[in-house]
Amino acid sequence: MQGLNADSSLDADLALSSLDRVELLSALEDRYQVDLSETKFSAARTVGDLERMLSGEGVERTEFHYPRWTLRWPVTWLRLLAHYLLLRPAVFLLGWPRIEGREHLRGVQGPLLLVSNHVGDVDAGFILTALPSRFRNRMAIAAGGEAMELLRTPAPGRGFFGRIYDRMQWLLGAALLNLFPLPRAAGFRKSFAYAGEAVDRGYSVLVFPEGKHTTDGKMNPFRAGIGLLASNLGIPVLPMRIDGLFDLKQAGRRFAPPGKIGVRIGNPVKFAPGVKPEKIAAELQKAVEDL
Repeated sequence: MQGLNADSSLDADLALSSLDRVELLSALEDRYQVDLSETKFSAARTVGDLERMLSGEGVERTEFHYPRWTLRWPVTWLRLLAHYLLLRPAVFLLGWPRIEGREHLRGVQGPLLLVSNHVGDVDAGFILTALPSRFRNRMAIAAGGEAMELLRTPAPGRGFFGRIYDRMQWLLGAALLNLFPLPRAAGFRKSFAYAGEAVDRGYSVLVFPEGKHTTDGKMNPFRAGIGLLASNLGIPVLPMRIDGLFDLKQAGRRFAPPGKIGVRIGNPVKFAPGVKPEKIAAELQKAVEDL
């Protein structure tokens, strides 16, 4: 930091692109052995902002585990069987969904980065059911990193059988749904790297950018991290939206008439290099809202 004015522009002095900023953040975390908030870092505009983050925003590093074995045979075949024998029938039993917009995927081969609103734990099932098999059968799904890590490594106070139950949930989620951790606040460059590996293997990636379920039926703001991920992957982004599920959830009902729950598929969009993550996140949120 020496030789730079604390109030000078971070981007101007260091000539940083969006991806350069991500690499800088990763290097700073490795150097100081802390996790820094990507969202707050993306808002840092001066060297002084960066110095204040290093002095007060760092938190003890959390280790997240990425199950790369889920991208290989025979787990891929096991997941395929589980989808058609268990997940898909369960979704149709819960509420045969009304699917709109599949014509937008004609001629599209992928991989894609999919973004959707977040209503409940069954969202991924409806998203997968609505997609053509070429996407459905090769999908990696981002889940809350902190929650996944608690299942994989239960708290010391958890009982013996509780720990076994938690670890089985983690194992089944990783194997049968291809879940991988996406931390909510800090430390998700490794998650980006894992998503990149999945894309290189031909997998699409599903993310719920709100980071939490809606509590009033309205969408929560998309986190800036989705903009960073879209910039990193450099693949088309597919907006999707689930309708009708929140009303079912609020009514306390487990089953819906056919067509009550709808899944809408938008047009894939591609962002030019250098677009700011906050702008990407805002545009993706509007795309989902407008479906």
